[in-house]
Amino acid sequence: MRRTERYPVTGSTSLWQIYKTVSFWKVAKCFIVIEIARYTPFLSMKNWLYRTFLKMEVGEKTSFALKVTPDTMFPERIKVGSDTIIGFNTTILAHEYLVNEYRLGDVIIGDRVMIGANTTILPGVEIGDDAIVSAMTLVNKDVPAGAFVGGNPMRIIYPKENKASDGRPDTTK
Repeated sequence: MRRTERYPVTGSTSLWQIYKTVSFWKVAKCFIVIEIARYTPFLSMKNWLYRTFLKMEVGEKTSFALKVTPDTMFPERIKVGSDTIIGFNTTILAHEYLVNEYRLGDVIIGDRVMIGANTTILPGVEIGDDAIVSAMTLVNKDVPAGAFVGGNPMRIIYPKENKASDGRPDTTK
C-alpha cells in the first residue's frame, strides 16, 4: 500500500469540494508556475521555479524534460534527488481526489534516477537511488534502489542484483 493520508468527505465528491482542502490562490499560482516551467527549455530555470515558488525539494543538476507536470495542488510534497532525469510529459501526483475521500502522499525520487517519458507517479511512493523507470509506466508502488521497472501497472523487470556495473541488464547470467 502506498503511504497516503486519507481524508473522508461527505456530500458531494471530494474534487467538488477542492477549495475546502487547498486555497484557490495556491492552485492558481502553482498552475501558472508549472505551465511556465513545462515549456521553458532552460533546466536550471525550471529547478529555480520549482524550488522558489512551489517549495519542491530538487537536487543539483536534476533535469525535468519538456511538459513535465508536478502536482498542481501540493507540489511541496515532492522531493527529487540530484542528477535525476524526469522524462517528457511525466506527471508527478501528490494527491488523489476520489468520490468519498481525498488522499495526500509524499513522492520521493532518489538520486541518479531515470524516469521515461509519459510516466505517471502516484502519491505516496518512493523511487530509490539509481532506479530506472521505463516510458509509459504507472508507478503505483515503491521502486527499489537500482531496479529497472515498467508497465501498467508497474512491475520489476530487473532488480538491482541483475544489473551489470554500468547499470544495464546483466546478460551473462
